[in-house]
Amino acid sequence: MIYRNTKLTTAVALALMAWTGGLAPLAWAQTRATAAPAPGAPALPALAVPAAPVGNVRELNLTQLGIDYAIKLRGINGTVGIPFSVRADELITGASLRLNYAYSPALIPELSHLKVSVNNVLISTLPAARADAGKPLSVEIPIDRRLITEFNRIDVELIGHYTRECEDPVHTSLWATVDASTTLRLNVSPLKIVNDLAVMPQPFFDRRDVRRLNLPFVFGNANANATLEAAGILSSWFGALAGYRGATFPVSNGDLPMGNAVVFAMPESVINGLTLPPIQGPALAMVDHPQDPNAKLLLVMGRNPAELRTAASTMALNNRALTGANAAIPEYEQPAPRKPYDAPRWLSSDRPVQLGELAQAAEFTVAGYTPNVIRVNMQLPPDLFTWRSRGVPLDLQYRYTPRVQADQSTLNLNVNDTFIGSLPLRPGFPTGDHWWNPMTAKLLPDGTVAERKEVLLPTLAMGSRAQLQMHYYFEPAASNCKPLLDNVRGGIDPTSTIDVSKFPHYIAMPELAAFANSGFPFTRLADLADTAVILPDQPERTDTETYLAAMGQLGNATGYPVLRVTVGRASNANELSDKDLLVIGSLQNQPLFTQWAAQMPLKRNSAAQQFRIGSWIDDTLNLVTGTRKREDLPSATQFSIADDGSDAAIAGFESPLRAQRSVVAMVSTPQSQPALVNALMTPDLIKRIQGSMTLVRGSQVNSLLSGDTYYVGRLPPFAWLQWNLSRSPVILIGLVLALALLGAAAAYASLKLRARARLR
Repeated sequence: MIYRNTKLTTAVALALMAWTGGLAPLAWAQTRATAAPAPGAPALPALAVPAAPVGNVRELNLTQLGIDYAIKLRGINGTVGIPFSVRADELITGASLRLNYAYSPALIPELSHLKVSVNNVLISTLPAARADAGKPLSVEIPIDRRLITEFNRIDVELIGHYTRECEDPVHTSLWATVDASTTLRLNVSPLKIVNDLAVMPQPFFDRRDVRRLNLPFVFGNANANATLEAAGILSSWFGALAGYRGATFPVSNGDLPMGNAVVFAMPESVINGLTLPPIQGPALAMVDHPQDPNAKLLLVMGRNPAELRTAASTMALNNRALTGANAAIPEYEQPAPRKPYDAPRWLSSDRPVQLGELAQAAEFTVAGYTPNVIRVNMQLPPDLFTWRSRGVPLDLQYRYTPRVQADQSTLNLNVNDTFIGSLPLRPGFPTGDHWWNPMTAKLLPDGTVAERKEVLLPTLAMGSRAQLQMHYYFEPAASNCKPLLDNVRGGIDPTSTIDVSKFPHYIAMPELAAFANSGFPFTRLADLADTAVILPDQPERTDTETYLAAMGQLGNATGYPVLRVTVGRASNANELSDKDLLVIGSLQNQPLFTQWAAQMPLKRNSAAQQFRIGSWIDDTLNLVTGTRKREDLPSATQFSIADDGSDAAIAGFESPLRAQRSVVAMVSTPQSQPALVNALMTPDLIKRIQGSMTLVRGSQVNSLLSGDTYYVGRLPPFAWLQWNLSRSPVILIGLVLALALLGAAAAYASLKLRARARLR
């Protein structure tokens, strides 16, 4: 993301320096660039940076810092902002930026350079030497630790000129690039914080940390189903907080790992090295880690598993009301059950939704000839039935600085980088600026023009996770010897609406893409009231970790904790027939995978160690019954699995216990479980999870489509008839023949009656 017009004032920077060690002169770092300083430039004194302990070293590339696009600086002063932040329990003792960059050969060395700033304080100036123009360059730039605050921004600005005479400020020869391999290096030391529940979720999760959350869960005794339900509530809450980062939860029974951890404790629990406080009811506490002086433990306590669940639910729902090192929970009222499709992060499907509900108001306004793209993230219910739809209606209200004369300026619309269309930006005075001009645009008090347009977003571009991108392009009116006045503005009215309320909910299953991206069908109810997780009777530690990671992903999909999830074991699966089932285990310890082998899209041949997926018979039946067939996924193939247990699989199929209920099976071993969890948290790998079965081999993900298709949801009667006739040519031909025979029979009977009447 490019940041502009956000300043950290010099006064604030000086105050920070005074707090960290006096108003000593800033250490203007000298960089080790391959290019020589610009001729005639005054030499700056090399001031020493105060010595500091090195601490732990952390390196973050641009992708990890949130820059997921190619950085190109254009014009006479192109700028990019690179954000980074510091955890509340860490102290920065040193920092540096390895900048990998290149610049145009057309730049004049005496007039051109790159400026690097941290929080609006200049730390380095990189010359544009002619000998290094057009070459990939690398430079190590030290950063004074006194400049680093809680939230920070590194600005890289191009000051470029290609001629000493009049120049075009947007000439194509004015460019520089910043490579994605640019790395920020931070030396950090731990900083102890007080035991106070008011700072939750810190330090267990810190939104400033862009790394994947890895938070151990410690259990003091055998993991009963109710205890695991309480743990699932907290893991879903932490997963929702972690968001795009993803979250994993290593499990420990009775032993404390190093670092921050969550402990689930009852009076009979035994945690080695930890003395538990008296437990007199559901309670929460933050205590020092007895074996790690810089870490904290979150104690979730209760006299029984039900009270553990109460404590976990209180933390997930009412953590802002907690204060102090410990808090007893005298009473707890369960919130009302969720309604279908009302997840906080999902686009409402029962009313038009304003764009202002999906993004901050400040993000809808841009300025300048190289403005940011206005991005609005939308998470749609994955089972919206958009067949034969003209598109998703977007009531777009926008405004902009009117053009002086008609030109190529437009507002460009994209969905997930798919181009939708362009809306022209009109001039203020189309036929000249005469006082009697009837076509003069009506200006708002701020000098902009307001317009409104209904746009239909193509349904094929709208996936479960869609991003609406709106980019203002103002054609520069400058040329040689003509200055460019950067006084153009554009904005989207936050009251603009998008409406999916007219689409019914109906989807062909199994569809693992809906599970991987949105947690469907389990997240149809955000509290997972219709979901049961089936673990083996004797689960492995990694099976519990898979369950907790899955709950974290479902919490991230909905933005709501899984307050009503049910955890069961294979022996009592029949008691949970009225729910959608998430079955976890390996082929060896989960007996349901053997009992339900006939219904699963994979059939195991134990002698050959192979899975046979589909056959030509399936394709023939699909033609007759009208079952959907996707051309982008193989529907019949054969593959082998590794004997060493390094392969994992995700399979979807209809529940053998009840029709129109779904089962998602997560099959893994202790060796393959990390790869399975990583595939569900890596955007590039999630895209490959589709169809009815996905095989995960390390970093390779392959999906297939096989097995029986069933439908979840309901269509209006006429739409149901149209849909079923359109997908089955055999049924359509039979219906046409039946109607023809019926019509012929009616005509024959009518003619017979008329003949008899004539004879009489």
